Amino acid sequence: MLTRKQIELLELIHTRMQQDGVAPSFDEMKDALSLRSKSGIHRLISALEERGFIRRLPHRARAIEVLRLPGALAGGAAARSASVTPLRPTPEQGDVGAQEPVATVPVMGRIAAGTPIEAISSVSHSIGFPASMLSGKADHFALEVQGESMIDLGINDGDIVIIRRQDTAENGDVVVALVDGHEATLKKFRRSAGRIALEAANPAFETRILRDDRVEVQGRLVGLIRSY
Repeated sequence: MLTRKQIELLELIHTRMQQDGVAPSFDEMKDALSLRSKSGIHRLISALEERGFIRRLPHRARAIEVLRLPGALAGGAAARSASVTPLRPTPEQGDVGAQEPVATVPVMGRIAAGTPIEAISSVSHSIGFPASMLSGKADHFALEVQGESMIDLGINDGDIVIIRRQDTAENGDVVVALVDGHEATLKKFRRSAGRIALEAANPAFETRILRDDRVEVQGRLVGLIRSY
């Protein structure tokens, strides 16, 4: 049985992972749960990990994997209980196809999380992704991350990011941006006074500030796949 705060934190992490592909920061968790210090978040995270609901990935900032949800969060029992719905198969459960429908997402090549590289427009191959984690009926595509400018958001070199195709973005969204019509990059988006800031999530990389007519939003980050 999870406590109310543990369930609230798990729901917050799961929702943000579905929306942004990365977990919220400890400060965001603290504010969302109205806690006074981050030590309380550390205790809740440790409790969820001990109970097998999440897994922290070592040596990676904000890298948390949600393994399962309580029945209440998964749309099961009305009361919060210890029953769980797996989000990924265990070796005993077999193929993911037995758990939920899988959508095929085209991999369009590599995207720079660092210095922009030439835009990718051709499909190299396709991958399967849980259909429930995609955003409705919108068009999606995948890109392989190259570079380390987004590591503080848990986006690492070699990760596969799932992108919802769209040409608009809200401040704070992680987007695929096309600069000057030929350079593609993965960055956090901010617009102000006719300028667009493409923000890195690594202090070793500078934020690029460009006229808004030089930047085209190609899509928004909605998921991430990592191989081990």
